[in-house]
Amino acid sequence: MVFWRKKPVPVDPSPASEPIASVVSGSDSGVGDDGASPNEHADTESGGWFKKLRSALKKTNQILQTDIRDLWKSEGRLVDEEFLRELFSIMVRSDIGQPTAARIRDRIASEFRGRKVEMQQVLASAREEIRAAMQSKSVSLQMATTGPTIILVVGVNGAGKTTSIAKLAYRFTQQGKRVLLGAGDTFRAAAVEQLKIWSERIGCQIVLGEQGGDPGAVAYKAIQRAREENFDICIIDTAGRLQTQTNLMQQLDKIRKIAAKQIEGAPHEVLLVLDATAGQNAISQARGFSQSSGCTGIILAKLDGTAKGGVIVPILQEFGLPVKLVGLGEKLPDMAEFNADEFTAALLDFDE
Repeated sequence: MVFWRKKPVPVDPSPASEPIASVVSGSDSGVGDDGASPNEHADTESGGWFKKLRSALKKTNQILQTDIRDLWKSEGRLVDEEFLRELFSIMVRSDIGQPTAARIRDRIASEFRGRKVEMQQVLASAREEIRAAMQSKSVSLQMATTGPTIILVVGVNGAGKTTSIAKLAYRFTQQGKRVLLGAGDTFRAAAVEQLKIWSERIGCQIVLGEQGGDPGAVAYKAIQRAREENFDICIIDTAGRLQTQTNLMQQLDKIRKIAAKQIEGAPHEVLLVLDATAGQNAISQARGFSQSSGCTGIILAKLDGTAKGGVIVPILQEFGLPVKLVGLGEKLPDMAEFNADEFTAALLDFDE
């Protein structure tokens, strides 16, 4: 077992002189799964974060805006069966899911059938239905009451897992917390190398294992070190896997049990990273992982690169798994806690 020790250093707020992609060769570049570049300090948590959310949902918003505006060929539109079918179809295409789309359609029918309506009236009802579908699912990260908080991060290859870990670690370090990473994806040398580079750039420390070694051993050593050296947070990476790979899913269960034996209540979070660009395929991923790995929440990555941002809604409704964090861009600070009200506003606020 090898410990990567490096004196914590602050992240340089200026653009990095050398892209991480040039440090790690091959298709698994150091920019991570969603192409992030660890440079430029930007404040997403003050006034700028809602602007970033709007920007991230711009593609989804623009498609909805265009399609919904097309429903109004003239001032006012009669709410009849044709209108309701068209509205339902538009909402389904945004990936908010058929149940929510049906509720929006039925609400409009109940409130306005046989009457002429303006676009803003329909949008107001749609916002209320979407907000109601998500509101109870806004949950912050669970932290340990004493000792280190243990977080496992899981997901399929290519979902944005490595970059999400880096953003999460950066987020905690900016809050003044001591962060330790556990490189549990021992099957991919590139994944370990990526995490080493991120730890160096962020200023946190990392525990490494042997190539192809036991991920459970890495988790054990990382948690042990976090306890002995009084780290606040220990984030453990796991090998990317498909939800159908039973043996690998069992491996996740083993890591969870290792954590529980060392610290009561651990792991405090098992975060599933989903690729927002996957749309409805993300729902299949969520189903498999939620059943097999005891996930407590979701990080929705690459929200800025998709026209399918509405996929959050069916994920929340179908699995009861809260979306706790969203990836809003390519920089380290581009991660924020999910907020149902702000998400709904960014999704359905249209230009006048």
